[in-house]
Amino acid sequence: MIWNTTEPKEKAAPCLLCHEAPCTSACPHGLDPAGILRSVRFENEAGAAMRLPGQDLCARCAAPCQDACLRPDGPVQIRRVCMALHQEKGRLEELGEKRVDLSSEFCGVKLENPFLLSSSVVASSYEKVARAFDMGWAGACLKTICDFIPREASPRYSALSDGGCFYGFKNIEQLSCASLEEDLDIIRRLKRDYPTKVIIASIMGRDEAEWTRLARLVEEAGADLVECNFSCPNMEQDGLGVDVGQSPEAVERYTAAARRGCSVPLLAKLTPNVGDMRPMALAARRGGADGLAAINTVKSIMGMNLDTYATSPSVRGLSGVGGYSGKAVKPIALRFIWELASCPEWPVPPISGMGGIETWRDAVEFLLLGADHVQITTAVMQYGLRVIDDLLEGLTLYLREKALDRVTELRGLGVENVAALEELERESILLPRFDRSRCVGCGRCVLSCRDGGHEALAMGRGGPVMDPTACVGCHLCVLVCPVHAVSGFGRRLSREQLNRSRSSTVSPGKEGTP
Repeated sequence: MIWNTTEPKEKAAPCLLCHEAPCTSACPHGLDPAGILRSVRFENEAGAAMRLPGQDLCARCAAPCQDACLRPDGPVQIRRVCMALHQEKGRLEELGEKRVDLSSEFCGVKLENPFLLSSSVVASSYEKVARAFDMGWAGACLKTICDFIPREASPRYSALSDGGCFYGFKNIEQLSCASLEEDLDIIRRLKRDYPTKVIIASIMGRDEAEWTRLARLVEEAGADLVECNFSCPNMEQDGLGVDVGQSPEAVERYTAAARRGCSVPLLAKLTPNVGDMRPMALAARRGGADGLAAINTVKSIMGMNLDTYATSPSVRGLSGVGGYSGKAVKPIALRFIWELASCPEWPVPPISGMGGIETWRDAVEFLLLGADHVQITTAVMQYGLRVIDDLLEGLTLYLREKALDRVTELRGLGVENVAALEELERESILLPRFDRSRCVGCGRCVLSCRDGGHEALAMGRGGPVMDPTACVGCHLCVLVCPVHAVSGFGRRLSREQLNRSRSSTVSPGKEGTP
């Protein structure tokens, strides 16, 4: 949904996202303030607004929910959030209750919605996956099944955080710690108890015979699809995981081995630790893969301790290169999804997309660039399985706003809008637009433009002033403004118009244009 104000998100940002939140227990009107705040945090402001009552109860309420807030440095301004949502609610009601279809088919397998758990600790037990299915997740790719029990290190996680939430996450975890028979039993039980949910069995063998045997066993246990893990960067044994995924010959050979063992759809999960993923995708296709899964985690080192000189997570003073995930890897993932979707040698390959997905907006970006559905891990590790509520509601409202009947209509709509850099138009400049009513005169845009941009801004009496003869339309000022007083919706000028305006200088208060 297109939201007209940033206030709800700004006011909700300090929320701790509590489990069994006291603010909800304290609400005298029976509302769910915690759910409202969580929806706003996960970019589902429209859904939050539509769950508020018709009249603005919050404006007349003493806000005991705020008194119950656990934040130690002062309560979240819940009443302000709800009042801001009320201001937008009117325009949302026109969306009505139009039904939209979130289901799709992937390699012939029916999915009730596009949200699955990805192969990781979040899909490592019957109880976790069953709880996810009960909450509305359409399927799960189980933590990678093998015929050996890997030894794990402790600790095994590290993160880059901002305001209590991490945007970058490193792990050095490997595969399933259960025995092969225990994992097969999980598949059997899940398929028995949840026959309409999709179960993807991720497997990793140590030789061709083991790839074949594992594929056969998971299909016999009831898996709907088999995913070959050619991409885990954390294996303690050589010749596994990402070592396979960086060799087209190995990808083709082991895909063919797995294909010999099963008849259900077969996916190749590819690594981003390559310059070009397409040779691996085509090798998997030659080996018999029906579709692709991407991306796995990115090799990384993070969290250097400046006193001990050890990197994080530190295991008795040592660590190593591990897998990086979280919101920060989404741009990398989207690049690879687009690359696979636009591969001329394999037109429109079935793609299971993953990498940095937290909100319904993130998911839509993957669909627009060619993914059929998405898999999610790090967001669940940080916020819990409950994120499915806003994923489903946000996506549903977006489809209604776009007057689309089915989620499948989104697939690939953005693929052709990504082009080689040499194809971009370079004969005009889009000037930024400055909103004087929002500007607080902090000068951040001036500093950034002067020291890191093209020296087109200076501080005047009423705020920043732009020199159009110096502005190149880079929009650094749009990105750094902390109060959103600068936008990228100014005038676009041709080279000829720019040449005519070389002698003029204007105030950004007049839309930032000559």
